[in-house]
Amino acid sequence: MKTTDLYLLGLGGLATLSLAGCTDRKPAARPMNILYIMTDDHTAQMMSCYDRRYASTPNLDRIAREGVRFTNSFVANSLSGPSRACMLTGKHSHKNGFYDNTTCVFDGSQQTFPKLLQQAGYETAIVGKWHLESLPTGFDHWEIIPDQGDYYNPDFIRQTGDTVRNEGYITNLITDKALAWLDAERDPEKPFCLLVHHKAQHRNWMADTCNLTLYEDRTFPLPETFYDDYAGRPAAAAQEMSISSDHDMDVIYDLKMYRTSDSSRLKELYEGMIGRMNPDQRAAWDRFYDPLIAEFHRTNPQGRERAEWKFQRYVRDYLKTLKSLDDNVGRLLDYLDRTGLAGNTLVVYTSDQGFYIGEHGWFDKRFMYEESMHTPLVMRLPGGVQGDIDLLVQNIDYAPTFLELAGAEIPDDIQGRSLLPLLRGEKSADWRPALYYHFYEYPAEHMVKRHYGVRDNRWKLIHFYNDIDHWELYDLKTDPHELHNRYDDPACAGERARMIDELLRLQRQYDDTLALRMNGDFQSKD
Repeated sequence: MKTTDLYLLGLGGLATLSLAGCTDRKPAARPMNILYIMTDDHTAQMMSCYDRRYASTPNLDRIAREGVRFTNSFVANSLSGPSRACMLTGKHSHKNGFYDNTTCVFDGSQQTFPKLLQQAGYETAIVGKWHLESLPTGFDHWEIIPDQGDYYNPDFIRQTGDTVRNEGYITNLITDKALAWLDAERDPEKPFCLLVHHKAQHRNWMADTCNLTLYEDRTFPLPETFYDDYAGRPAAAAQEMSISSDHDMDVIYDLKMYRTSDSSRLKELYEGMIGRMNPDQRAAWDRFYDPLIAEFHRTNPQGRERAEWKFQRYVRDYLKTLKSLDDNVGRLLDYLDRTGLAGNTLVVYTSDQGFYIGEHGWFDKRFMYEESMHTPLVMRLPGGVQGDIDLLVQNIDYAPTFLELAGAEIPDDIQGRSLLPLLRGEKSADWRPALYYHFYEYPAEHMVKRHYGVRDNRWKLIHFYNDIDHWELYDLKTDPHELHNRYDDPACAGERARMIDELLRLQRQYDDTLALRMNGDFQSKD
């Protein structure tokens, strides 16, 4: 039976309907398929439907053009594993139990949306990055990369329990495996939910050999805040994610300026990565990088010149890696069109969090500041609306969205809200007025201190805690770059009090007991 014919069939077997009075009844619509594409560390600044300064992403932009672009999409904890746990469960980190990447193992026995979709008759699959320490549950098919995976000739863990090295470039391979499952391995009688989770755009941004020479003729603008002095923000000053620091952004590991005679903190990791390459891949790699390495060591830039040189190399490598990602998203979209599946498949594209492209002089994520809390999100729903949606949404909303689309019950303990009414153009007078955030991974790589906070449509309140007790308040309308902490400004006393009340309300609503205990002084004043 052709796939297009399957759209006309319901799950219950329509041929059995022969009761009197049913002759005029139309066949039930086939449940909508779900294709959920997620990358790692892809920031909205590097997606051309959001920002045209850097990237061109025509295939990603196509999803936005044919569907919706969320302009206020955020995460609940800007870190890979915790973000994925929020997405799977529809719950904040303190409820799903996966707080950070260094101490946590995801409890696979808990409720997740793939399990609930299976109960609703869906076939579920995930291919690519998992990064939750335990093995996937709730999927009829899975094939994942260990930990962060490798850009070249990566290993994949299969359901059979073995780990197999695959020859090629990881973004192509993940897409190959996703297309193979769609084309020949799934049950065409069932609706599907396929999660395609890429390693890209994760550090250290190793492009495919066919894209190595791209963008070398471009000089990219420095962000306005590249030379931020962090005045009034001690937690921002204490981080270890500075582009200018060779400890933080390693010139060998991150920027590929490798000589066997040199040393750096992450040199051995880089040697392991290029050591995976086959002779042809390594030859192409060296042909491109050897002249750059020689020029770098000949000129030996220092101070601001070195920082700005590093920024340009970082952005170019990031964009080259992104080119493969966008091309492979195009392959998936073309397959849906070619097979007729596009007319019955919700397509979602997002990242596990945002990322700093030099803002505040940084790379990486973790902070509640806009560039890492904000994440790109575009969705294309057949028959849905087109355009921008500016309501505050969060990655805990994906699970209830998929469940409502499938006609499945949304459990009461899910903390997110379904976006399906928004995709259908329905108005929502009672949409959430603010978002809650909590980051836990400290001390750890990049040394971003623990913090929680609340963001509404204009204001943001953050509390850094653990080995620090510091509050920050920002007016995002007048200070979109979050440079001026207004917490102690008497002119903002009313907004400070209002945001503290909102913070406490959300901590109660989401039952974040740890944070509530720390805010006992405020609660006693209620």
